[in-house]
Amino acid sequence: MASKKMEQSGPIKRFLGQIIAKVKQSIFSALLSKIPIAPMKRFFSLLVVFYFAVVMPLQAAEKRLPLKGEVFLILEHTAFLILPKQPQAGKPIPWVWYAPTLRGLPSNSEKWMFERFLKAGIAIAGVDVGESYGSPKGRAVYTALHEHLVKKRGLAKEACLLARSRGGLMLYCWAAENPDKVRCITGIYPVCNIASYPGLKRACGAYGLTVKELESQLTKHNPIDRLELLAKAKVPIFHIHGDKDSSVPLEKNSALIKERYDKLGGPMTLEVVKGQGHNMWAGWFQSQNLVDFVIKHATKSNLKK
Repeated sequence: MASKKMEQSGPIKRFLGQIIAKVKQSIFSALLSKIPIAPMKRFFSLLVVFYFAVVMPLQAAEKRLPLKGEVFLILEHTAFLILPKQPQAGKPIPWVWYAPTLRGLPSNSEKWMFERFLKAGIAIAGVDVGESYGSPKGRAVYTALHEHLVKKRGLAKEACLLARSRGGLMLYCWAAENPDKVRCITGIYPVCNIASYPGLKRACGAYGLTVKELESQLTKHNPIDRLELLAKAKVPIFHIHGDKDSSVPLEKNSALIKERYDKLGGPMTLEVVKGQGHNMWAGWFQSQNLVDFVIKHATKSNLKK
């Protein structure tokens, strides 16, 4: 059964504007024109309270998960957490950090993997940062989620990152600044190169920069240029990627990560699938090698609190 919960949306000014517009179009507008100023102020004060207490939740979009879990807010962004039925008592819970957690994701495609993670005692979590493309704002929300899950939910300090497609930009950009919080990185045709996808013209807005500004600062943000600290920490990486991927070309993303990570002395496995592109082939989401890799590293006995 899919899990649902409400998320906050819409600024108060827009809400009040909509309410006022509707009021003016009704017979009630005539009554309002006769209310003295003081009662009018009290009316709008009550309206504000009503907005935060009632309307916010009712306006919220629903988040559906492929398995039963909890949906909550982190810095006004929708997050989710799916816990194993019987986590190991007295120890931090190992977990998989999934991205991108956009509308409709994770989907039923991930159910096969998630079921196996949960059976191994591994939780799954994520947060929707929109089309952040790995921007600093998105990273800040990721940091807030990590802090919440570790300090308040009992999850392990080190997460196993699972990046699907453009989730690669989101997770790699955060991981590059937090290698001590990463147990391993896995990717299903992950985007690792902003210039390759979505391109500087599309990504610059998320970074609050012009195309030229992002181009000049690209090495500060691009995953393919930020592998040194991950390699130094010996963070293991596993990617599965097709050699016919025209959306996220293998040679500009996973293959380039592999080439550079090898030179830096970092451990990485790249599984290239012949004849496959950027699609919904079941093999991407039912990769036993990927699942085994995650479980192996997630359940190591030296998990940190």
